[in-house]
Amino acid sequence: MNAQSESVRDWIVRAQQRFEGAGLCFGHGTDNAADEAAGLVLQGLGLPPDLPAAAWDRRVSGEEAQRLTKMVETRVRDRVPAAYLNRRAWFAGLSFYVDERVLVPRSPIAELIADEFRPWVVPGAAERILDLCTGCGCIGIAVAHAFPEARVDLADLSEDALAVARRNVDDHGLRQRVRVIASDLYQALGQEMDKNRYDLIVANPPYVGAAELASLPPEYGHEPSFGLAAGEDGLDVLLPLLAGAPDHMTENGILVVETGDTGETLAAALPALPFLWLEFRHGGHGVFLLHKQELMDHAGVVVELMEKRQERDGS
Repeated sequence: MNAQSESVRDWIVRAQQRFEGAGLCFGHGTDNAADEAAGLVLQGLGLPPDLPAAAWDRRVSGEEAQRLTKMVETRVRDRVPAAYLNRRAWFAGLSFYVDERVLVPRSPIAELIADEFRPWVVPGAAERILDLCTGCGCIGIAVAHAFPEARVDLADLSEDALAVARRNVDDHGLRQRVRVIASDLYQALGQEMDKNRYDLIVANPPYVGAAELASLPPEYGHEPSFGLAAGEDGLDVLLPLLAGAPDHMTENGILVVETGDTGETLAAALPALPFLWLEFRHGGHGVFLLHKQELMDHAGVVVELMEKRQERDGS
């Protein structure tokens, strides 16, 4: 790219054309070349995503052009998601630090957060909330903003991910209300005297099966595999997550979990469970909701399936 003295607008068009010609995959916060280009260029220049149209005509300096050239070419050549190049991603209208230690935020759960989980959560009723498999912490932090009176726990097995989550908690000034906990699902959360029982548990766990994982575009290879891979059929984390949830929920608690395409496999494996599959106005699928009582009523079938799988696998 020869980009001396060109405008922000020119650079976005150049990047879009480069991306369209390279056959990139757009699945990390954008779904098309135009949005990807705008996000990369604006973030790369330190400009806000809602930059007024008139400001798009400002000139890009030679130093800035060199930086953008490197970023665009790295995106194309190495298929690195733009969020990793800028170390920044947007989720639920909020900005988060991200790097290769965590997945890039992209969950449709953002729409549920914007709606404050209505009609399933009564306004003011969610006092304690858990973001399980938190990654960079984006879901739990966005929930903390949506429920300013609630206390929120972010839990993850990965110490690398938790380091990123802690940084984001600090960046959002939420250390007084948001805890970051190292835990393999519920293992470190305890159950004593309702201390760690939650009105709302939200989770975006690993749920990608082996065949799907092998077929993912190169962009996904830059993400930590432990945040995606979940065994042969994608159920290795979802099942224990379901089994352990009731012990950590208040009487009227609800569980919201993203499963992606593995939702069909989960529903087929547990046909008795009354999964409520949520619909989204802005795109997305594969997110279910269950109440505590529903989980308790069908706890036996979940445990039975887990035991059968353990016998099959010889573990």
